[in-house]
Amino acid sequence: MKRMILTTLALAASIGVGYAAGVAPAPDLSTLNPAALQYVLPQNIPWKETPGLDTAVLYGDPNKPGFYVLMYRWKPGNFSHPHYHVNERHILVLSGTWWVGTGTNWDPEHVTAPIKPGTYVTHTARQVHYDGTRKDSTEPAVELVWGGGAGDNDGMRSGKRPRPLRGCAARRRGTLSKHGNRCASWRR
Repeated sequence: MKRMILTTLALAASIGVGYAAGVAPAPDLSTLNPAALQYVLPQNIPWKETPGLDTAVLYGDPNKPGFYVLMYRWKPGNFSHPHYHVNERHILVLSGTWWVGTGTNWDPEHVTAPIKPGTYVTHTARQVHYDGTRKDSTEPAVELVWGGGAGDNDGMRSGKRPRPLRGCAARRRGTLSKHGNRCASWRR
């Protein structure tokens, strides 16, 4: 009996090793249950191309309430201008070098920091920043972006300049400046 159990375990282990080593054929993605798994292959990503930034909406709608997932592809030499998002955004750099600056001093070629592939970033709600790729970039920067919609568009295009949080709101965020009446956090 013991010999039979050991033989069965050895056979099962060799099948698993064979499968992992590529000996056994892997099932095609299209054979999986579509009710359990939905996917978009790289060649089918729905890119909306523009001269400087391509955008693909993979899930949801950033202009409506609810969760969304986007991809951005920044072409070399293109940057956004200073802006902020009403809601927090999460970003994972997939390829290329993404450059980010903070504040309203727009100087993409001198005061932006490089963000490399594999890096996870959070754009905190109402914090002014700008981003893109520098002129000397040799490839686009591709990012996966997700967050909560409805009002998540940039807050500086409305024509209203954001103003700093003051008093209690600034203290809660820990962003009260040394002067006590200004902070680095922004709101409409």
